[in-house]
Formats: sequence, structure tokens, C-alpha cells
Amino acid sequence: MAIEQELKKTNPLLKEFQSLLDEDFKDRKLKENEIIKATVTEITKNFIVVDCKAKMEGMIPIEEFKNDNELSKLKLGSTIDVYLERIESFKGEIVISRDKARKMKAWKKMEKVFETQEELTAYLTGKVKGGFVATVEGLPCFMPSSQIDVRPLKKIDHLMNIPIKVIATRIDKNRGNVCVSRRAVLEKSKNAEITEALKNIKEGDIVESVVHAVVEWGIFLTYKGLTLLLHVSDLSHGRVKKPSDLVTIGQKLKVKITKIDKKTNRVSASVKALTEDPYSNIEKKYKVGEVYEGTVTKIMDYGCFVRIEDGIEGLIHNSELDWSNRNIKPSKVLSVSQNIKFKIVNIEKDTKRISLSYKATLDNPWNKLKENIGKEIKVKINNITDKAIFAELPDSGLTGMLHYKEISYQENIEDLKKFKKNDVINVKIIEIKDDKIRFSKRATDKDPLDWFKDHKKKVGDVITTRIHEVLRSGVKVSVDKEKKLIVSIKKTDLAKESADARPEVFSPGNALDAKITELDLKTRKIKLSVKAAQIDEEKSLIAKFGEGATKSGATLKGIFEKAMGGKKNKKEEKK
Repeated sequence: MAIEQELKKTNPLLKEFQSLLDEDFKDRKLKENEIIKATVTEITKNFIVVDCKAKMEGMIPIEEFKNDNELSKLKLGSTIDVYLERIESFKGEIVISRDKARKMKAWKKMEKVFETQEELTAYLTGKVKGGFVATVEGLPCFMPSSQIDVRPLKKIDHLMNIPIKVIATRIDKNRGNVCVSRRAVLEKSKNAEITEALKNIKEGDIVESVVHAVVEWGIFLTYKGLTLLLHVSDLSHGRVKKPSDLVTIGQKLKVKITKIDKKTNRVSASVKALTEDPYSNIEKKYKVGEVYEGTVTKIMDYGCFVRIEDGIEGLIHNSELDWSNRNIKPSKVLSVSQNIKFKIVNIEKDTKRISLSYKATLDNPWNKLKENIGKEIKVKINNITDKAIFAELPDSGLTGMLHYKEISYQENIEDLKKFKKNDVINVKIIEIKDDKIRFSKRATDKDPLDWFKDHKKKVGDVITTRIHEVLRSGVKVSVDKEKKLIVSIKKTDLAKESADARPEVFSPGNALDAKITELDLKTRKIKLSVKAAQIDEEKSLIAKFGEGATKSGATLKGIFEKAMGGKKNKKEEKK
């Protein structure tokens, strides 16, 4: 080894070769992480050997040349771009890559065309989550599934590994990600064709188109490369359930162009615009309040649609189906395709709405029921709530309300517990208003307040009552013998003197004279006062025995004693 090193130092030929080699490398400016030019010197089975003007030749795996059929075009002496990673590795070899050079070149180009939206050639080379891998000049890009075509495709095998045109839609320089779109290219091309085709038509034109697709809400038509939208509401003046019931794909259809939106390139068409609007002279054909015949076409939760004639339909709201139940289910009354009679309630020409009534053609049970106001009838209980009973009239099926205050004259809410569902009870109809019936059970019994009429008692009269119950706030007294008429007397009305107005001095069953100070039989308001009766009695005594009875120190007791003493003196004088 030492001998070889000595020969290198002393051999003039080696020195001359080393100097020539160093002189040649001075002119070669190689920098790592840049793209350089290389010349193909040899093509082997697994590698492409190139001269990069380095100390030794570089070797590139043949797999990096298989994209874009580059390998078939490659020959000895061809100049290619390669990416210089290392001038000399730990093995003393130069490290270069054709694939990385292609990607770097493609990335620089991608940054330029992203601003100009220039079309690029790509190859779909694989599928990933949410989309596909599109290789653009060696640079792998992401293409979302939604961007592969203008409409969803079930199969994309026919697009794999073939050149397709794309546009860069998003570039992330930090992550080195690029998103491309084939759909944008197709839409751009299609929009150009549509813009050109729109020059040949205008709003109001009548054209013959072909049905291309049918959906629930309308029909898509084609005409000279344009797609026309025919909404379901423009198919007919009447109501259309399904467009598929009227047309089939491939059918020719004459339509009128109604709207052209140049911003979105959307064209709207109409079939019903070809015929006269039947609502234009509807007021001459049909009159509000008249009865006509029609056919039920559709039943909804809120009512039924009836075809009056072709293109004209009206709505029977569920409140206009039955007299007895305003919220009845429409399917329980009518059925589709049933021929019925109806009355027109209202016509709104501008909004094309016609309100109909089915129950108006039937006998109105409310008219007969009004004749029974004040009469006693039998009803069947079908529901009991917290404060009322709801009962049904067997003949008409109408339902009325019996409030707990109308059960008895005591107006006790506990009376509701005496009844149960399906009980049949006797009541009187006391009111019918706004299709609502009010019942009264107590009206079938004699009113305790009639006692005042029978005994011809009025405000200002003094009546004798019996104490029924003693309370802290006063007493309850019974006016009649049957104890059906109970009235409360407040503590302040029990006596003239406050010392005597104590409820505890009274006992149940004691007689108590009281004056009627208020009596309203309609509102059932009664007010009695013992105090007022005492004051009236005192006034009558004073009036009888003179003004002296009202002087200081005079009392009712003194007046009575004086009166009794006077009577005794007169008797003694007679003797």
C-alpha cells in the first residue's frame, strides 16, 4: 500500500492525469438539490446510466422512466433533466433522480398554471379515500370523487391510466399538496357551448324538446345542446302528483321558454304557458255560494283537493267536512276519485285558490239544535276534565260542555266525581254560540232562588233565617226550610255594635233576622245584613217614641223599658 502511494507521488503520468482531471472539474458547477442536465450513456435492463459531468456516472432505476412512455423515446445520447440529491454519497457514488426532477419541474409549472387556470394533462393512477390520485407530469395530485365528472359516476375504470384534462383548484405549498378537477374543465367547455347556444333562443320561443330525465319535482329536457328545466308546477294548470305519470324519457315535448338566466345559464320552460289560464275568467263560470260537482283528487291531513274541471282545483278544509267535528280526519269522510257535491266558499283569482265546503251541502244539525234551547234532553258523557264534563247528543253527534258550576246550585267542583264516562244524564241546553254548546244539569231542578219570587221578597225586606254554620269570618244561614239556599253573612254585618258582632256567640239552628241589602237573580248575588236590620228597627222605634230616644245615654234597652213602663202606667190609671 505504501509502495502504491509512493508511486503516485513519483509517477509523472499519474500526476499529469490528476491535474487534467482537476482542471476539467473546475468548469463543472454542480450544486446539490437542484435540477441538472445529464446525457444517457447506457440503457440496461434495470438502470439508465447517465453522464452528469461528475467524477463518475450516475445510475437511475428504469422504473422512473415508465411514466408518459418516456422509456420508449429514450436513446443513447439523449439529454434529460435529473435531480441532484448528493454529489458523493458515503459509497462515493453520485445520487440523482429522474422522478424527483420531474416532480419539481411539475410543481413549478403547477404554481404558474394555478394562477392562469391553464388546463393540464393528468393520469388517474390510483384510488384513495375520498377520491383519486391524478399524476400530472410525475407530480401526484389529489382529485376528489365529486370533481371527476359533472354528474356522479358509478364506474371510472374507463378513465384510469389515460390522459385527461384537469385544472388545479387548490395548492398547499407548506404541505406540498395539489387538488385538481376534471369537472371544472368539463363545465368550462360546456358553459362555452351553452353560451353559444343561448344566442339562438329567447324568452317566449316555442320549441320542441326531448325528455332527458324525470324527477319528483320536475323534468329535464334537452334542446340543441341546452338543458331545460320544466318544473312540476309548469306542467299543467291543475295539480300534478308525479311528472312520471305524464311523460317518459325520450318523449318529444313542445314547451315555451319562460326564463333565461344568463348568469347561471339556466333555462326554464313551461307546458301550461302554451294554453290559456282557466283562472282568467273563473268568476264567470263559478259563483261563490253555488253548489257544483267535482272529483276528489288528493287527501291530506288538513283537507281534500277536488277537481272542479281540468286545470282548476279547490280545497275542502277539514273544518268544512263535518258539522259535528271540526278536526275530523278527511279520510274518514271522503276517498280519492269519489264524486261529490260542494259549495264554493271563496275564490282568490290572483293566488289561484278556491275554498270549498262539503258540509254546506249536508243538513245542518245546528239549526235543529237551536230549537231545543231551554229544553231538557239526554246526553252521553264521553269525557271528564278537571273543570267540566263533555257529553254527546245521541241524535246529531254534536258535543257540548257541562261546567262544574252548572251541575248543582252549590257550584261544588267535587260534583264532577259523581259521574263517569258513558253515563247518560238529563241536562238543558242553555247556550249555543260559535258552534259551541253549553249544558246545565241544575237547570232541570227548581232554582232555590225562586224562594224570593215565591215569597215576594225584595231588597230592603227583613227575613228570618236559621244559622247553618259558624265561621271565623262570619256565619252561613239557610233562608229556606229545605236548607237549599245557603247565604254567607260577613262578621261586619252580624251586629250594629262591634262587641256583639262575634261569630262565636251564635249557634247553629238559632233564628236570625237579616235585611236583604242586595239581590240579583241573574248573577245569583245575595247579600244579607243583621246590622242593617237592627239599624232599621232602631230607626222605627225612634220614629215612634220621639227624638228624645236618640239623646246621649239613651239605649235601645232604655227605649224598650220606657215603652213598657208607659203601657203599665196606663193600665194602672184605668184601674
